[in-house]
Amino acid sequence: MVVEPKVKGFICTTAHPVGCEKNVLNQIEYVKKMGKIDGAKRVLVIGASTGYGLASRITAAFGMGAATIGVLFDKEASGKRTATPGLYNTRAFDDAARKEGLYTKSINGDAFSVEIKDQVISTIKEDLGKVDMVVYSLASPRRTTPDGTAYVSSLKTIGEPFTQKNWNLKDDTIGEATIPCATDEEIEATVKVMGGEDWMDWIDALVDADAIEKDAITIAYSYIGPKLTYPIYHEGTIGMAKKHLSESADAITKKQENMGIKAYVSVNKALVTQASSAIPVVPLYLSVLYKVMKEKGIHEGCVEQMYRLFKDKVFGTGGVGEDGMFHVDDWEMREDVQTEVMDIWEKLCSDNLLEMADTEGYWNDFYQMFGFKVEGVDYSLDVEV
Repeated sequence: MVVEPKVKGFICTTAHPVGCEKNVLNQIEYVKKMGKIDGAKRVLVIGASTGYGLASRITAAFGMGAATIGVLFDKEASGKRTATPGLYNTRAFDDAARKEGLYTKSINGDAFSVEIKDQVISTIKEDLGKVDMVVYSLASPRRTTPDGTAYVSSLKTIGEPFTQKNWNLKDDTIGEATIPCATDEEIEATVKVMGGEDWMDWIDALVDADAIEKDAITIAYSYIGPKLTYPIYHEGTIGMAKKHLSESADAITKKQENMGIKAYVSVNKALVTQASSAIPVVPLYLSVLYKVMKEKGIHEGCVEQMYRLFKDKVFGTGGVGEDGMFHVDDWEMREDVQTEVMDIWEKLCSDNLLEMADTEGYWNDFYQMFGFKVEGVDYSLDVEV
């Protein structure tokens, strides 16, 4: 069938299999062009089908020559409904990896569950013996814990509501969005879903099963951002979850001291992802940031970020910052970049939005997440979904 994008709010309900494949192949080509990384050899990526997780897996496989196991939670096509983009991405990755003689195994299921942990560990033991790197890149709105309790995360502030400029994506006008305060229960639920508890569970399970090497490294991803978005990210419910994630890194490293396993958080750049698209204020900040960073020649997408993280920071001499975290948000947070972003932000209104912000770049990245607007794809053709 001919697949077209169907956008509802901040989500696209269709995905294009050929566009997704081309997107993956473009990222693979970038990594191969950039050259080899002397890094890990057997890598588990939890949350491997889109965004930073997918880019991490591509970098591990095609940059480091690593065997990879990816955990994803994506839906198959059904009738006239396409599969979710992560499924098409993963199939494209698996095909490309096998063609290059690289070991790859993808496991589709709820990474929060004991069953999927057991299945992954069984696969590691049978096929690889042990992994020497674990990337934790889950982005989920809800989690059911092993005892059956369901938690749903909230994108809310703490203390008082937050009102800021907001881009109305439907008509390209600038208005305001007010983000309400979270209850104590909502804060706790967000930490349960987006914090580090499940990350710690994964490492415990791998250690208990003797499925992870001594001196292995594990990395989870976070975002801090500018003061403009502090009430949402840094000081809101997400911020509390990310604080817990950072504390979990320290807890894992301390608990696994005898094994020499080290856990880190990498603070990444703001990019258009399925998660960030859902957060008020953020799409407008992203479109301004894109304009400034592109003009300075320092804009990066997911795969550029992950290649630089692994090459320069994790397995290079860049190392961690003073806070003990890797920082590939360093270019975003440069003083000259943030000064220009805030200068534009103050002047932004409905009349000058298209001129002062890279709205086209935002939408291109948004559609490309679902396999649309990818150069070299003929979208008028029938495709097998």
